[in-house]
Order: sequence, then C-alpha cells, then structure tokens
Amino acid sequence: MVVGQVRSGRTEVVVDGDVVLVVGRGPVAAAVASAWSDRSGEVRTLDEVPAVEPQSALAGTDVVVLVAHPGDVGSLAGRPARDRQAELVAHTQRTLAAARAAKVRHVVVVTSAVVHGAWPDRPVVRDGDPVQQVADDQQDGLVGDLLAVEAVVARSGRRRTPLLTVLRPAAIVGAGVDTFVTRHFEAPRLLTVRGATRQWQFVHVDDLASAAWFAVERGLTGALTVGAVDVLDPAQVEAAAGMRRVELAATTAFGTAERLHRVGVLPAPAAELAFVVYPWTVAADRLRAAGWEANWSSAACLDVLLEGVQGRIAVAGRRLGTRDAAALGAAGAAVAVIGTAAVWRQARARRRR
Repeated sequence: MVVGQVRSGRTEVVVDGDVVLVVGRGPVAAAVASAWSDRSGEVRTLDEVPAVEPQSALAGTDVVVLVAHPGDVGSLAGRPARDRQAELVAHTQRTLAAARAAKVRHVVVVTSAVVHGAWPDRPVVRDGDPVQQVADDQQDGLVGDLLAVEAVVARSGRRRTPLLTVLRPAAIVGAGVDTFVTRHFEAPRLLTVRGATRQWQFVHVDDLASAAWFAVERGLTGALTVGAVDVLDPAQVEAAAGMRRVELAATTAFGTAERLHRVGVLPAPAAELAFVVYPWTVAADRLRAAGWEANWSSAACLDVLLEGVQGRIAVAGRRLGTRDAAALGAAGAAVAVIGTAAVWRQARARRRR
C-alpha cells in the first residue's frame, strides 16, 4: 500500500522557521521531538490530540509528526487489543481531521516496516510493497496496532491536503527504546529457526528523525521505508553480542510461543515472533534516491542496543527480576528468547544422560 503520491523530491520547502508538533508517547516520540528541536523554529509536544476542540491544539502548526510506534513494548500490556486499537483509530482520525481544519501543511506518520510482514527468504522491503494481511487473532500486538493506524492513513491519503508521509522504519534503537527486537537480545540465547537466515538491519531514532525532516524539506509524500545502509548476517550479530544461538524447528518455536502467549507469559502474539527469526530488511529507495543518508550503521546501532540491554534478562520477551534470573542460571537451561518448553525439556534430557 502506498499512501498518497510520492513527489520527485526536487522541490525543497523551507522548514527552519516551522512550528512543529510531535504527537505521541514513549521513547521514539521523545527522541524525534528532541532531534527536531535542533532543526526547527519551534517544537511542541503532545501525548495525544484532545477529543475536545482538537483543531485548537494544532492552531498555528506547520508540521505534525504523529508517532504511532511507541518503542515501548510494556505499553501494550494490560489493555484489551480491541479497545487499544479502537482508541488508536479514533486518535489518528482526530489528528488528521484537525490537521486539515488547522491548515497544517505536512503530516508525517511514523509506523514501522513490520506492517510489510516477515517470512523465510523474504525479499527486501520496497516502499511500494503492500502491507500484510493478518488474521484477527494475530492482531493483538504492535503489528495489529500499526496496521489499524495505517488503514486510517490510507483513507486520508486520498485527500489533497495536507501533504502526508508515512515512515516505516527498520528495527528502531536508541535511548529507552524497548521492543520485541531489543528484548530478543536480553535473552540468554539468540533464537533461530531451522532453515531460515535472519539478516539484521536497524535504524537509530536520530536517523528516523532526520528522515522525517528530510521528507518535509523535500516535500516527499507517500510511504517511505527507513533503515541503515548496511545489513548484518547472523555470524556478525552473534559475535558482536557475544551470544550463542539455539535453533528450533519453526513448528516448535511458533507453536510453543502461541501457547505461552495464550497463558500470558509471552507479551506479544506468536505471529510477531516472525520479526526476530525471519528477515524484513528495507531498501529506503526513495529517501536515498532523493539524497537522504543515515548517519548510523546497523553495526553501530547494534552496539547502542547491546549497551542499552546490558544487565537485563528476558525470557519469552518478559523481563526477569533478580530472583528469577538466579533461578534461570541455576537451572542451566539453554533458553532462547521465547523460553519455550521444548528447550526446557531438551535441557533436562541432557542433564539425565
């Protein structure tokens, strides 16, 4: 799905004096606001556009950056997915309608390249690739949230004003960013699926912010993927992380993940396990063709990620306290990120021999 129409990128718009409003909660929104404050005339922030007189909240604003990706996996917990996504849809509709009423020039919506899906041997994600279609019972995590937002944006993209851009970044890293990808590196082992090669690509929040700025400056509209230029192979990632991997059959990994999610151990639906075991590398074609470059490599982003998760242990994407971590160490099990029962059984079997 391409939202709107992508311009050539030849026309530059002066944005130094713009009033910019960054809307969203979490570390991604905070980082984008911080990075824009060094570039634009005035940067305002809102957790959300109010339901009462939303147009007034956007009065005098030239650019709105709606950050739908929270960068905080904990924010998804404890709320029914249907209620959460209904609120996201209503908020996105309200924000876009208020932007039109307030005559905002350009709206940038930050989602994620996860909306394109991940699977074995997945080709590189291009800007114009369609978003994935997933079953209702698989939409209760981040992917479902972002697909709900994108559906609203797609309908709004048929209008002429304001200019509308959707940024779909690779795996985001930066201060405070906590996602199912970062928690993958908190596990005692790196999970791999037999027969699949997972290449790794990241994007730093500072580069995500610069891509948003660049899109506004050049008047680029439509869906744009964002990522570092380099891609890391599994051996490079394992060496950098200093971690060994555990390999499982796909049926074992996903089947156990589904059971763990059903009983509340796994915070994300089993379908989202695909994004840590299968590739979803992005090309960032249109941004790069227009002259945008990432300052952070995937290798440097991985260093940032590893530094941020140092000292944490997560099993099944769920963080463990000191007492839990000690018990895990005493058990001596080779536990991957999903902490599957199959791996526990293998460890016990080895101890009996």
